[in-house]
Amino acid sequence: MARVIRVRYERGVLKPLEDIDAVEGEVFEVVLVRKSFRGFHEKASRYVFEADRDIVEEFILERR
Repeated sequence: MARVIRVRYERGVLKPLEDIDAVEGEVFEVVLVRKSFRGFHEKASRYVFEADRDIVEEFILERR
């Protein structure tokens, strides 16, 4: 599931500005967009999708 949240960068750490409903040690993939880049989320959101397989891994395995 993809979700957009705001974070604040403080002393080398990104801190969520809202609850992210996560457990300790959970790993996330993060896309960073500066607040000043208005409209990016609306344009980029059409390219976000969930896949039932790892396309990059398949690509690498095919070339071995």
